[in-house]
Amino acid sequence: MIRVLVVEDSPVVREFLVHILSSDPGIRVVGTASNGEEALEAVRLERPDVITMDIHMPGLDGLEATRRIMETHPTPIVIVSGSEKSGEVATAFSAMDAGALAVLPRPRGIGHPAHEATVKELVQTVKLMSEVKVVRRWSRARRDAPAPRPTEMGFASEPAKVRIVAIGASTGGPPALQTILAALPKDFPVPLLIVQHMAAGFIQGFIDWLAHSSGLPIHLATQGEFMLPGHIYFAPDEFQMKVGHGGKIVLTGDEPENGLRPSVSYLFRSIADVYGCDAVAGLLTGMGRDGAEELRLLKEKGAVTFAQDKDSSVVHGMPGEAIRLDAAMLVLPPEKIAAVLTNLANSKARHYP
Repeated sequence: MIRVLVVEDSPVVREFLVHILSSDPGIRVVGTASNGEEALEAVRLERPDVITMDIHMPGLDGLEATRRIMETHPTPIVIVSGSEKSGEVATAFSAMDAGALAVLPRPRGIGHPAHEATVKELVQTVKLMSEVKVVRRWSRARRDAPAPRPTEMGFASEPAKVRIVAIGASTGGPPALQTILAALPKDFPVPLLIVQHMAAGFIQGFIDWLAHSSGLPIHLATQGEFMLPGHIYFAPDEFQMKVGHGGKIVLTGDEPENGLRPSVSYLFRSIADVYGCDAVAGLLTGMGRDGAEELRLLKEKGAVTFAQDKDSSVVHGMPGEAIRLDAAMLVLPPEKIAAVLTNLANSKARHYP
């Protein structure tokens, strides 16, 4: 039985969330709180397995409450946002700096077409987060550590080869991506494409949050745009993203893969077709196996491939599957990935099979 604390200032929404969570036989709501101060006291008394946290509350808001809980009684926290406005979503993602594990939209009301899907997503996320016994916080203090050289990683220098970097991420991906992107230099020499599995309507707010910590331009990808060196492109909601010949981004309405659109598999397959050995690609924390087979395809084509290590992953599904398939040449925590990407791109390294 998963013990959950619901923190929400609106009585109506609070009861709605309690009803949703209590309807699952594997979840028991052990308490509720209407503001941050009440949440801190409830965590101390009830010691819940998971907390659902509102952000905008009177007095101590959800952001500060998350920070204090993580300092005193570390507990998996899921931010439940009632707004899809970019600025407010970006504020919700700021709670991930304080240690929250996920940001989700508030489930839609009964009768809404998305009601069942959003309810299922909340319940599944709460269950998944309950299994995270130690809340991972990625240290940024190690960013300035000397980066390993390609020759130290089993690579050797050749004429310019790395022309693109691609990354896939899911559950737990936002803070890992923030760690990586914030550490990339402003003169990073190649474009970077990313698929982050995320609730619809949240991707622009996520990009706005990332922009505060990254020195590189970050965009929501658009149909037919030319990729520029040192620019980061995220796949938009409900589109598959691939690369075309000539350095263009192509967005399609093709069917979901692995139940997902955008899908990491879809992007990686196009990277393999168009760039082959001239690419670097990797999988970060996330549930499922999206992109793992295609990462192995990229490795077989001569691309440099990596996966996030288990200790730093919230969920080691996607990177774990890549490691199981022997698709990842490097297994690294987020704070080391940026240094490796920078050295590979700047040295134009290529792996010798």
